[in-house]
Amino acid sequence: MGKDIGLCLVYRDMWQSSGKYMPRVDQLVRVAGPIVDMGCFRRVETNGGGFEQINLLYGENPNHSVRQWTQPFNHAGIQTQMLERGLNALRMYPVPGDVRRLMFKVKKIQGTDISRSFDGLNDTRNLKLSIDYAKEGGMISQAALCITYSRVHTVDYFVNMAGELIDMGAEEIAIKDMAGIGRPVSIGKIVEGVKSIKKDILVQYHGHSGPGFSIASSLEAARAGAEIIDVAMEPLSYGTAHGDLLTVHAMLKDAGFSIPDINMKAYMQARSLTQEFIDDFLGLYINPYNRLMNALLIGPGLPGGMMGSLMADLENNLKSLNKWMEKHDRPAVTQDELMIRLFEEVEQIWPMMGYPPLVTPFSQYVKNAALINVMQMMKGKERWSLLDDNTWDMMLGKSGRLPAPIANELRELAVAQSREFFEEDPQDLYPDALDEVRKEMNEKGWDHGEDDEELLEYAMHPQQYEDYKSGKAKKAFEADVTNRRKNKVATPEAISPAPVADTMPKALDISVNGEKFKVEIAYGNRTGQKAAEKTPSVSEPVPSSNGIYQEILAPLEGKFYGSKDSGEKALHVGDSVQEGDVVCYIESMKVSNAVKADKSGTVVDIYFKDGDEVMDDDVLFKLKP
Repeated sequence: MGKDIGLCLVYRDMWQSSGKYMPRVDQLVRVAGPIVDMGCFRRVETNGGGFEQINLLYGENPNHSVRQWTQPFNHAGIQTQMLERGLNALRMYPVPGDVRRLMFKVKKIQGTDISRSFDGLNDTRNLKLSIDYAKEGGMISQAALCITYSRVHTVDYFVNMAGELIDMGAEEIAIKDMAGIGRPVSIGKIVEGVKSIKKDILVQYHGHSGPGFSIASSLEAARAGAEIIDVAMEPLSYGTAHGDLLTVHAMLKDAGFSIPDINMKAYMQARSLTQEFIDDFLGLYINPYNRLMNALLIGPGLPGGMMGSLMADLENNLKSLNKWMEKHDRPAVTQDELMIRLFEEVEQIWPMMGYPPLVTPFSQYVKNAALINVMQMMKGKERWSLLDDNTWDMMLGKSGRLPAPIANELRELAVAQSREFFEEDPQDLYPDALDEVRKEMNEKGWDHGEDDEELLEYAMHPQQYEDYKSGKAKKAFEADVTNRRKNKVATPEAISPAPVADTMPKALDISVNGEKFKVEIAYGNRTGQKAAEKTPSVSEPVPSSNGIYQEILAPLEGKFYGSKDSGEKALHVGDSVQEGDVVCYIESMKVSNAVKADKSGTVVDIYFKDGDEVMDDDVLFKLKP
C-alpha cells in the first residue's frame, strides 16, 4: 500500500473561476448527495470567497444557504472548508477586527470546518488574527501561501513565510497557486521546505489550470509530502478552473498513492446536475474563453479566479476605446490586440507596483491599472494618469507590506499628490464596528439572526444586504437573467445592457457660418438624459474654443456616481469647481475611480445620475468659466 492521499472538491471555486455566479441553494442541495456518494473526497470547499455576496445578489439569504449546503457533508463525515481573505475577510476591502472575529464563530456554527486564510500581499501580520479567531471559533486554521513567480517570490521566500505562519499557530498550510504559474519542481521544493519546519503539519495544494502547470504541480506536491490535492470536475474543470478529478485521481493512483475509488454512477449524476445548472442559467455568465487553457498567462501571471471579469472588462473597454478611436479618425482595435497589450503592460508595471501577489483583490488592481494605462497611452496620455484610491492604498501600505519597494516614479507621484505612506499594522486603520451595526439594525427593526448571523452579513456586505432585504437584488437578478436568455448573452459580468439610445450621441458640435454651436439631443425619457429635454434643440455656443462653455469628459467607461459615500456631497448645478477638484466617481472593474476637473468653472449641466452607464469620452459636466 502506498501513502494515503486525499482529494478536495473545490465546488465553489470551480464555478467562480468560470463565471460570475455559482448554483442557488436548491441546486447545491441537489448535487450534495451525489458528491457524497462519489466516495472519493476527504474535503469539499463549500463557501467563502464571494459565496455570500453571490447569494445576496440572487436575493437569497447566504446564511440559510451555508447551513443547508454544508449539512450533507457534515453528516457524511466529509470536512467542509471555506476561503477567506485575511484583512478583507469575505469582501474586497478591509474589515473591522470584531467583524472578522464574529465571522469565524458564525461559519463554524453553520457547518464549516476549515478556514483557508490568505493575504493578498503575503503579509503574515494580516493573517495573525485569522489564525487566532479561527481556532477560537472552533475551526481548523489553514494559512495559505499565495504562489506567484518572480525574482522576489523564491522557494526560500515561501518556506520562510510558512515558518512564520506555523509560529503564529497555523494548523495547516495551503499552497495556493491561484494563477497556476507555480513551476512544478519549485512547488515540490516548497512543500519539502514546509515539511522540514514541521514534519506532521498537513499541506494542501490548490492549483488553477491556467497555463497548464497544475497537473504536474499536483504530482510534485504529492510526492513531496502534501496530504490533500484540490480538484474540480467536468464540465467545469481545466480552463480558468482547476485540474480534473479523473485525471488527478488516475495520475496519483499510478504514482503509487493510496486513494479511494470513484463511484462512477454518482460521478455521472454530479456531472449531469452540474451541466443542468449551466443550462438553466449559469452558462449565461460563463465566457466560452474561460473554458480554454492559455499559456499566454505564464507571462502576466493573472489568476484563474479573475479571468471571467477580465474578459468582460476587455469587451466593455474595447467598445469604449473603439468609440474614441472612431471619433478621432483612428483605426479600430481588436480584442486580441487589446489583450496582448494588457498582458505586456502587466509584465511592465507589476514590478513597479512592488510585486503584489496576483490574487484577489490585488490582481484586480494591477490588471485595472495596466488596462487603464494601455487605453490612456493609446490616446496619447501618460502612464499612471488615472489611478484609483484602492490601488493607491495598496501601494501606500494601507493593506499591508508589499514584497518589494514601489518604483521611484510612483513614489514621486504619491508625494506630488500629497499621499502618505503607512507602515503600521493595517488593522489599526479599521476600528471595531459591530456596536454601530447593531444600532443601525435595531433602528431598521431588523433581527440580528440566529447566532448573530444576520448581524455578520450586514456588517460584512452592507449595500448588498440592504438590496437583498428590500427585494431590489432579486428583482434586478431576475430581470438580468430574462434579458440574457432573450438575447443569448454569454458574458461573465451581470451588466444590464444600456438602452439603444445610450449608444447614440448626447450632443453634437456643429458649425453655422463659421460659428460653433452645440446641438443637444434627447431620446425620450431615458436614463442619464435631462428630464427637461424633450426635443433636439440648438443651445448656446460650446466650447472651450470660444471660451463660453467647458466640458468635463469621462476618462473611462463604467457607472457614474456623484459621491463615493453618504458623507460626501455630490455636485449640483450652480456649484463652483476648481481645476483638480474631484467632481464625481466612475465605478469600473470593481473599483471606484475619482474623476478630477481639468478646468475651473461653475456647473451649468450634469448629464448623468447615480448608477448610469457612461462611456469613455462622454460629457459628464458642462461648466461656465
